[in-house]
Amino acid sequence: MSRFDHARRLIYEFKGDRYIHGLGVLGRAGELAAQLGRTAALICDSSVALGAHGETIRSSLKQHQVDVLGELSGAAPNAPREDVFRIAAALAEMRPEVVVSFGGGSTIDAVKAALVLWNLGGDLDGYFGTGLVSKALAPTGRTLTPHLAIQTAASSSAHLTKYSNITDLLAGQKKLIVDDAVIPPRALFDYSVTATAPAFLTVDGGLDGISHCLEVLYNAVGRDNYERVEEVAREGIGLVLDYLPKALARPSDLEAREALGLATDLGGYAIMMGGTSGAHLTSFSLVDILSHGRACGLMNPYYTVFFAPAIQKPLRMLAELLVGSGRAGAELLRLEGRPLAEAVAQALMDFIRSCGVPPTLGETPGFTDAHIQRALSAAKDPQLRMKLENMPVPLTAEMVDDYMAPVLWAAKSGDLSLIRNVPQRN
Repeated sequence: MSRFDHARRLIYEFKGDRYIHGLGVLGRAGELAAQLGRTAALICDSSVALGAHGETIRSSLKQHQVDVLGELSGAAPNAPREDVFRIAAALAEMRPEVVVSFGGGSTIDAVKAALVLWNLGGDLDGYFGTGLVSKALAPTGRTLTPHLAIQTAASSSAHLTKYSNITDLLAGQKKLIVDDAVIPPRALFDYSVTATAPAFLTVDGGLDGISHCLEVLYNAVGRDNYERVEEVAREGIGLVLDYLPKALARPSDLEAREALGLATDLGGYAIMMGGTSGAHLTSFSLVDILSHGRACGLMNPYYTVFFAPAIQKPLRMLAELLVGSGRAGAELLRLEGRPLAEAVAQALMDFIRSCGVPPTLGETPGFTDAHIQRALSAAKDPQLRMKLENMPVPLTAEMVDDYMAPVLWAAKSGDLSLIRNVPQRN
């Protein structure tokens, strides 16, 4: 079985017929929307709403007798709260039977949160955390208005998951809704749409895909589903390592675009089997200087060293991938313990730099030490506690300054020796 066929099989096992993906499938949007309702609100990223892709969706909806009640612009990067409120208010006026979103992760996440506000009302802050939407829905016996999420970026896999990342731009802080109730019941991703994506977005998405696979893999050690997570992560990370450079060198390479789409979809599969942790937690406090994918990609090498005592099995798998892709020499396979973690981290940092992204916070435009203090404060926020506790080496709020702070200072300078490992119990 080819790597592409293996990836497709894994994704089908994840989503079945509820998800249509591949090259040239955008025209099937109406087929999926008609399964959910006959009147629709269409919410598009402004960059695509007026182009040929937007017209393909409109035509498909019309062909399948789905009437578009109105169109709205999607969300700005990082899904600001203000866009959530705007979309929710418009949906309340239109009252569609199905909501069709067409955009990247920010627009899809904003629509997820807007559906919560429209259907349930209340304060958006009351839904940040895990399972709070389902808890609010339970007494009503209802579900959220159905959502067809059409993805345009090989990145966050927002179209497949239970996560909605929303940002308070004034505070410079991102918060998270985690709930099965916000999973779009139908999804579509035409990977060929990404062929016109600029290089920076292609890199962001590839690093986000690696981060989803990597963090869930680290967290899966010792759990019953480790073998499946490793199978998904191996394929997802391997595809990014091999094909992200090809997509950057030749943006119109549809094989590379499909590979990155499959890889980031596998990242979505991964985060539905287990949670992300340290790098994602820190990324929430870097929204004013880094895209989500870059923030996670930058931070993961440093958390790799911090988690070293607990993640030796994943590190051996990563070493094999890095050697196989030519990103490291065979000597990597002979290391163990913290030296293995540091060598894997360095290879990941070298890969990130080869994609044009500085692998340290100190090299990141706009970074100040205040970002570290913000990240440390956020890690102690009860609404983000799940990320802290879900790490391979769990931390309490009281341990953040002693152990997370050195990770962040190491990320500023690139000096891995600054990272302290939590003493392991015998």
